[in-house]
Amino acid sequence: MHVQSLAEPALRQTQFINNEAVKGTGATLTVVNPATEETVATFAAASPSQVDIAVKSARRAFDAGRWSFDSVLRRDCLAKLADLMAYHREILMDVLISEIGTPANLIANHIDSPAEYLRFYAEAATTDRTVDLGVNRAGTGRSKVLYRPVGVVAAITAYNYPLLLTGGKIGAALSAGCTVVLLSSPLAPLTVRMLGELIREAGFPAGVVNIVSGAVEVGKALTEHRDVDLVSFTGSVAVGREVMKQAAQGLRGVVLELGGKGPAILLPGTDYERYAFSLNARYARHAGQGCGSPTRILVEESRFEEFVAATRAIWDKIIVGDPRDKNVIVGPLITKAHRERVESAIEQAVASGARVLCGGGRPDIDKGWFLNPVLLGGIDNSARIAREELFGPVSVVLTYRTVEEAIAIANDSDLGLKAYLYGDTDQCERLAPRISAGTVVINNGGGHRPDAPMCGYRQSGIGSELGEAGISEYLVTQHIDVSAANSG
Repeated sequence: MHVQSLAEPALRQTQFINNEAVKGTGATLTVVNPATEETVATFAAASPSQVDIAVKSARRAFDAGRWSFDSVLRRDCLAKLADLMAYHREILMDVLISEIGTPANLIANHIDSPAEYLRFYAEAATTDRTVDLGVNRAGTGRSKVLYRPVGVVAAITAYNYPLLLTGGKIGAALSAGCTVVLLSSPLAPLTVRMLGELIREAGFPAGVVNIVSGAVEVGKALTEHRDVDLVSFTGSVAVGREVMKQAAQGLRGVVLELGGKGPAILLPGTDYERYAFSLNARYARHAGQGCGSPTRILVEESRFEEFVAATRAIWDKIIVGDPRDKNVIVGPLITKAHRERVESAIEQAVASGARVLCGGGRPDIDKGWFLNPVLLGGIDNSARIAREELFGPVSVVLTYRTVEEAIAIANDSDLGLKAYLYGDTDQCERLAPRISAGTVVINNGGGHRPDAPMCGYRQSGIGSELGEAGISEYLVTQHIDVSAANSG
């Protein structure tokens, strides 16, 4: 396949069913570049009847047995897909910037990390997880436990990191031997659909991966389909609840990766100047559209002004603007309506007593749904803006007097996806198990790795993504009980 031709099928025919490009028969969807407000593509989404076709295609591919029982085929196809993503990384990123406005400097997160996930899952595909229980106590038989693929998986991704989320979901499901119907966000269908072209080129058998796009009615048709065995969803808590209800109609399992309100505790003695840029840039990048962002920053009460001063000193380095400029950290928000929701939350917080410590307002850019990052103070952890996920470039500074109080504040949340600790490494490692979050990052951490599980506590999710724990979500156990002797 020529690189120049890769984008065209995705823009013309956005459904990928049984290894074929298919025109949608559902409602019209329009993809708008959030940085320019220009239309990128207009196309017909999938209809519920096409969802039925896609699920049945996945069911046939699973029941045929070739994919689920041939671990070498799974390994080779996943490895080839990873190679193709790496080869086409620039054009994939180009289309990604156009449809979601993500900064170009995040290409490692958007393209390289999911390719790395797929390589991990490729190698894991040939792992023999059989457990030999040996002979029973009576000596009358022996047993072993097999781990078999659950079946057809409905994988639903969010708009903010389409390929990263896709790589984690379908990589684990396919490695386990499942087949997949992947539903992209209606706000970001193009790069996910382009992946279909690479899946076909990588040699995946027809029906193993099917890709559809659409809004609520398409998602409902997928999650409630009788031939779907498990639903994996990434998105908001509110939508996650609905997905869980829909999946429950068929008594099928769910893997949910939902919202976050990440606390970042700067322990006593922490050098604020050392971490001021990386910490503030982390919640501001990609316009704050990341569920693991540090949106509650906890500093010692006596050092509050010191932290604010350190932040103001680096603020100009957090550049807002054209996402194709590799110096830009903050691109646009995904839609005009979403920007207005974030702005309204900031205004309500200020009206309730919060103070703008840094940033605020809109940048002087003619087109696009841009918003300057904002750091708020003068509130406590009971404030609405400190408790609800905004999905915007906004964080709040909270103060504490003792480390015990800091931990209590950090854990006082309905969400527990990701948390951050800064300070003496040994002290951070001792405190990390006391933080109620699926991932705790210490002193900036080491970045994405495919073999480490990601899960959410409380309302941040159910089940795990990534690593061996992520693969296990797509496996079911089977006990084989064998008589010790043949009988006539």
